[in-house]
Amino acid sequence: MHLVMIIFTLAIAWLVRLKMITTQSTWIRRWQQGLFFFLFPPLLLLTTAISVACMGFQGEMLGIQASWLSYIISIIFILLAGFYLLKSAYQGYQSLKQIRAYPRRLIAGKIARLLETDFPYSAQIGFWKSELVISQGLLTSLDSEHLQAVLAHEQAHLYYRDTFWFFWLGWLRNLTAWLPNTESLWQELLLLRELRADRKAAEDFDSILLAESLLKVAQDTIQDDFIFCATFSCTIPRNRLAERIDCLLDETILIPTSNWWNWSWILLLFIPLLTIPFHG
Repeated sequence: MHLVMIIFTLAIAWLVRLKMITTQSTWIRRWQQGLFFFLFPPLLLLTTAISVACMGFQGEMLGIQASWLSYIISIIFILLAGFYLLKSAYQGYQSLKQIRAYPRRLIAGKIARLLETDFPYSAQIGFWKSELVISQGLLTSLDSEHLQAVLAHEQAHLYYRDTFWFFWLGWLRNLTAWLPNTESLWQELLLLRELRADRKAAEDFDSILLAESLLKVAQDTIQDDFIFCATFSCTIPRNRLAERIDCLLDETILIPTSNWWNWSWILLLFIPLLTIPFHG
């Protein structure tokens, strides 16, 4: 029965991931769909693996004998999840050590780590309390107004704790890279993350300034794929740059807000855990 649970969960996870986001939907709808399609399959696999591991390989469930195979598969998946989590945390720790070796400077009223590079670059790097990182190239290429606009964008990443939440999303991305559409959903969430930060920054700064800054910085950027890094010009495909600019210039677009109903699907993740009492 445990093996049936695993196969059934795998089938659900695969089918959910086959469903793609409708790009014609509103931005808020895309954000909600993206999080569901990205999060639900790996989290369901995790809760199922934990349930089977807790029930063990002895006894019966609904009259069907438990097996070693289902137990071993579950333990391996849990160990892989732990391995990828530790690997991501270690990589993040090493990168933070590297970043903290750069000098801290007061730039436009913000404390930032200054990179001595000609690339125009800015980012929030870290976990819950991320640090602002700015390159000398950015200071050279932007005037005061455009620099303030970029810093407002980075402040929005800090406001939403994007580096922290995308650390966990990146962990799930690595754990279930074998599921369909993992990379396309990841890129979609990266784009939507930047759109949200753009709109938040546009509350305090002119959208045209932000759009002009984006064009200047996107011309030549450092390619970062760190899951604990939120950059002004992230590594989304260049053909989606126009979408960010259009979003900035469209003042009717609203920032997505959290709603408990939008997260009600989390209750479905507890279904595998509810099967534990039926094991005897």
